[in-house]
Amino acid sequence: MLVVGAGLSGLTAACELIEAGFSVLVLEAADRAGGRIHSIKDPVDDAYLADLGPTWVWPPYQPVVTAWLERLNLATFEQYEAGQGVVQSAPDRPVDHQLIPGQHGMCRIVGGPQALIDGLLATLPEGVLRLGTQVTGIHADADGVTVETDSAPLPVVRAGQVVVALPPRLVPERIRIVPGPEPALASILAMTPTWMATQAKAVVMYDQPFWRHQGLSGRVASRVGPCVEIHDHSSPDGDHALLFGFLGVPHEQRAQYADVLEDALLEQLVACFGPQAANPLWLRIEDWARNRNICSEHDRQSDPAHPEIMDDLVRQPLLDGRLHLAGAETSVISPGLIEGALHAGSQAAQAVTRLRSRQPSAD
Repeated sequence: MLVVGAGLSGLTAACELIEAGFSVLVLEAADRAGGRIHSIKDPVDDAYLADLGPTWVWPPYQPVVTAWLERLNLATFEQYEAGQGVVQSAPDRPVDHQLIPGQHGMCRIVGGPQALIDGLLATLPEGVLRLGTQVTGIHADADGVTVETDSAPLPVVRAGQVVVALPPRLVPERIRIVPGPEPALASILAMTPTWMATQAKAVVMYDQPFWRHQGLSGRVASRVGPCVEIHDHSSPDGDHALLFGFLGVPHEQRAQYADVLEDALLEQLVACFGPQAANPLWLRIEDWARNRNICSEHDRQSDPAHPEIMDDLVRQPLLDGRLHLAGAETSVISPGLIEGALHAGSQAAQAVTRLRSRQPSAD
């Protein structure tokens, strides 16, 4: 049994398939597991510091997330919202301080979403995950599938079934599937935006959360930028003081002005929080539009959008039951989000398991 992609959905599928008794191999093109979940860790003690990808979960409204948090014994804490927010309405106007309503149930995972990835990786037997292995082709025949890769040590893999846990747009763009998907499915895959694919996230760390001492929540709503919104991203005990923000600059302009983007961000932080914001311990901008394992060419050429629930066609076994799609956007609940990724991976594993009697050589 082969799983393509070691993001959250792929690792979820692999975990459940192994639990169901399948022998599984996971191939990941990048040099790390996690996909859109990516964290900064302390270089000294490897402790989690910050999220470069998704941050929040909503346990009161996300039963799949809640179940996996319990299964992996992970705790959550509420997003820090105490105090007033900062509003930047125009470049030539001073900032305003006012309450900015938060979202009910919005939480962070202790250890970040990276804790989900680490927990799932811990369930995989040694040798299951192969990093740096890009799948380039999937060819179905009477006995199963032949999977081609760009890896010299592992150029071809044979399997009875394969779960492709990639953003839908990347599937036809990166993998030659034979026989090819029918036109209706190909169109659906091409038209489904990859959630947050062209987004960029800035994370800044300080020696103390000075904004809290000023009675501020760390929340910023801005029409000035470069960040359109900023949030407190400190650790639950306050030992690590951080802010993060979503850049509102289109990805083409981010590339064009990359050499001045950090300075512009610091200017914004000073305008919002005062001179203490000018001297962070470090600053990191993660531009997901540059990540070819996440962001497709179609994503880069179209306006960002949240994926809607995809047609049921994407959740049907393909190639006579040999191919299953399991990217986060294929989920019928919270497509593109952490909840959607967990659900999609689990649903694909269950579909494979249901077909076991039909395809006894699936592993």
